[in-house]
Amino acid sequence: MNPSHFNKHIVSSILTLLSFVMCVVAQEKDEKDIGTETVTVVRPYSPTVSDAFKVKAIPSLNDSIVLKKKKITYSIFSVPVASTFTPAKGRAAGVEKAKPEKIFNSYASVGLGNFNNALIDFYTSRDINRGDERIDFGFNHHSSRGDLDETILDNDFYNTKLDVSYSKRDRDLDWGVNLGVQHQLYNWYGILQGAFDPAITAGIDATQNYFNAEAGAYLNLEDNAFKGGKILLRRFWDEVSSGENRIRLEPSFELPISDELVTFNTKLDYVSGNFENTNLNSIANTQGIDYSHFQAGITPSLQILRDDLTINLGASLVYGVDTENSDSNFFIFPAVTASYQWVPDQVIAYGGIEGQLKQNSYHDFVDANPFVSPTLSIQPTDQQYEAYVGLKGKLIPNLSYNIKGSYTAENRVPLFKLNPQNLFRNDEKGYNFANSFEVFYDDIKTLGIFGELNVDVNRNFDLGINVAIYDYDTETDNPAWNLPNVTASVFMDYQINKEWFLGANLFYVGEREDLNQQVVQNVLPADFPSAIITLEGYFDANAHAGYRFDEQLSIFVRASNLTNNIYQRWANFPVQGFQILAGAQYKFDF
Repeated sequence: MNPSHFNKHIVSSILTLLSFVMCVVAQEKDEKDIGTETVTVVRPYSPTVSDAFKVKAIPSLNDSIVLKKKKITYSIFSVPVASTFTPAKGRAAGVEKAKPEKIFNSYASVGLGNFNNALIDFYTSRDINRGDERIDFGFNHHSSRGDLDETILDNDFYNTKLDVSYSKRDRDLDWGVNLGVQHQLYNWYGILQGAFDPAITAGIDATQNYFNAEAGAYLNLEDNAFKGGKILLRRFWDEVSSGENRIRLEPSFELPISDELVTFNTKLDYVSGNFENTNLNSIANTQGIDYSHFQAGITPSLQILRDDLTINLGASLVYGVDTENSDSNFFIFPAVTASYQWVPDQVIAYGGIEGQLKQNSYHDFVDANPFVSPTLSIQPTDQQYEAYVGLKGKLIPNLSYNIKGSYTAENRVPLFKLNPQNLFRNDEKGYNFANSFEVFYDDIKTLGIFGELNVDVNRNFDLGINVAIYDYDTETDNPAWNLPNVTASVFMDYQINKEWFLGANLFYVGEREDLNQQVVQNVLPADFPSAIITLEGYFDANAHAGYRFDEQLSIFVRASNLTNNIYQRWANFPVQGFQILAGAQYKFDF
């Protein structure tokens, strides 16, 4: 209570008490001097209602037991405390905002290096209608015109590709279309020094050109039983009148059954083509090779979610037709996968057993090995099953791992094997000097072990390593031609600061085996004179570094085959030694 208010209250109480005492004293003094007086009535007394007796609001109590109210005195124990603290006005701490990175819709890169290596890369993207529509355009070119001392034929190569795509996004669906064309040039240069008389090699035309044109589209729907799908149309051909057509359609459906969802993935896949030239095991080039394969398949799958367990139960039903040979087969493949979060995000166990009918094509074989001859046999691969189990997760927050063991059984696995030397042939192109590859089909059972570690130290540094070991069991008792038993790789990317960045990629491929043969007249191919070639394992190291001047301009340098190891990726095909390429990249809005 404020002391000044307390004093005023005391003074007021004292004055009131004095007034009351003075009134009592005065009244007693007046009672002693009361005299007689004459009262004259002017008019008779007339009582009114206002003079009636009124009941008192608080009547008198004559009860012998009356509780007397106890007087309660309130007091506050107050101790004054001296304080010199003066609080300052609070304000939010200032946080320095990072400048948002400028996003450009286009970039262009140019690089040049030894062996006359050249690189051109251009990309632009434009949003339309507030980002609901987009057009993308990309152009890429990589070429080399350098000569190798180990070979006598040109080893030039070109790879040029152009892609254009359009996409549109609506509330309940998104769709897009794309067009692409590609041109590749390679040489069957796998003839080593001294292998043939110079007069013969001087007349060899070992250049091959590949051409590709394709169109594709996709559609995704929301809240619909038809979830969408994609389609591919492709025409692939080469310089020696080989051609191939491919049509692939993959619609997808999703239907609720009870409390679960069942997905139906379907496919229609058709490939057909022809080669003007026959297999190089034949002395006479009298007829070509025609092929045509059609597949129709459906894969129903039921997903079951139970706490930390996820199971996908399904099967793949495929009907395959070899229309060229009027042959057909019906296949049933397993499609079962499962994963269990043993320790969430740290130990996840997974496994499965899956199979499929792989549609092989000339286009895919060229992608894997551009030195194949235009005399191939095209057949689908029957992957009966691939059974696998593994563990993945994180050992520590920045270190993830993946360990996997697998066993695969496949029929008609395509293996690249050297074509036999066939000096009886006089084809338009010179691929008959044991300097090209055929596709050899074998039934293989493969046991594999795979391990991977990834270190994500921070957003500026990534490091990874993986190792794979395989053991092959072939039906023909031949080696699994050109398949390594061991592969390993290490990669690293490091953003040093805002300006500098670098990276490296190291990989190892173990020993492989191939077969050197020679065609002999009136002898079956199995009896051709032959010798197994063992290709040594090789180690390759690549690195790159760059510097950014600003948000738009940067320069880079790339080094390949740092150890200058002239190894053979394919038999009789040595690679270029140490290579270095430097260039610049510029980002802009177009």
